Amino acid sequence: MYKIRTFNSLAAKGLDRFTADRYQVGPEESPADALMLRSQKLHNESIDESVIAVARAGAGVNNIPVDEYAQRGIVVFNTPGANANAVKELVAAALLLGSRDIFGGMNYVQSLGEINNSAEMHKILEQNKKHFAGAEISGMTLGVVGLGAIGAMVANMALELGMQVAGYDPAISIEAAWRLSSRVQKVDSLQALVSRSDFITLHVPAMPQTQGLINAEVLERCKPGVRLLNFARDEIVDLPAVIATLDSGKMAAYISDFPHPELLGRKDALLLPHIGASTREAEENCAVMAAEQLKDFLENGNVRNSVNYPDTCMARNGGYRITFCNENIPKVLGTVLSVLADHNINVIDMVNLSRGDFAYSIIDVEARDTGVMTAINKAEGVIRARLLPPIDQPG
Repeated sequence: MYKIRTFNSLAAKGLDRFTADRYQVGPEESPADALMLRSQKLHNESIDESVIAVARAGAGVNNIPVDEYAQRGIVVFNTPGANANAVKELVAAALLLGSRDIFGGMNYVQSLGEINNSAEMHKILEQNKKHFAGAEISGMTLGVVGLGAIGAMVANMALELGMQVAGYDPAISIEAAWRLSSRVQKVDSLQALVSRSDFITLHVPAMPQTQGLINAEVLERCKPGVRLLNFARDEIVDLPAVIATLDSGKMAAYISDFPHPELLGRKDALLLPHIGASTREAEENCAVMAAEQLKDFLENGNVRNSVNYPDTCMARNGGYRITFCNENIPKVLGTVLSVLADHNINVIDMVNLSRGDFAYSIIDVEARDTGVMTAINKAEGVIRARLLPPIDQPG
């Protein structure tokens, strides 16, 4: 029986994936085998030593001490792409809000509450609608920074709206490249992208390399009248630089899902309360994806969409399964195989992959031995090892 400790409000559609015959799930489960959460901050928070996995129902993992957990042999999962459509649709709305003063026009209509005569109201609106005129986005250029699951969907959507689209992503994956329309113009630098874009939309994760990515130097290269959209992460944008560019008149609008007090009251700042993924469908998709990844890891040892260990999967080949996290140093795998040989355990199949400072292995064996796991866990470089029963036996 596996115990999953939950944080935050998680969609029932995801939690229902944990069947009662194999899982106990809830906010009080302890000692837990795994954690499942949305926005709960785990930095400086004590968790059970028994925890071997953390699943974040969302893409960003800045609320989780990813590196620390890697050193403890805790695999951290996220759900890239599960909320992509929700963010894409909000970006579409932001493009229209940024090109036409829809928000100002709506507020103006509401200010006419004291007028009770429809004819008089229509006359006033006709006289003043010129103040809310804008431009069509068709034919304008959208610069997309980051071409992952969300960025690719945004780029393809903008093409369908008649926009020209330029994309910049030095680390684009083969999978993401396949999702991207051939009509997206790839550029080689961020400076080249911003210099040609009427709108710039950000879709990169928050990490040390992207902190303050949009800074004064980048904004200096932007076209006059540019509109910047941030539905990715707050830290990506240097806020003082954005404010200075707004004040100079060079930036026409900053549209963000991450409000700041300094931006309140500005007509050139359209601010939303971090609702990019706040749809029923997105929350359900994230919860289902997180649950399925946790189940596959706990029951089969497979790693899919981890942010601190390599994605490592192998079909069950019968027998028992040994998995282990280790430091990415020489001879660890050889040592483990020697331990198996010393215990007269035959290997059926195996896979071993590394990612940065860490590695992960899956080894299917014909039989179990009471002392082999103790020996593997004591091997130099091994952080944590597990023994999983045959697929037809409960965990």
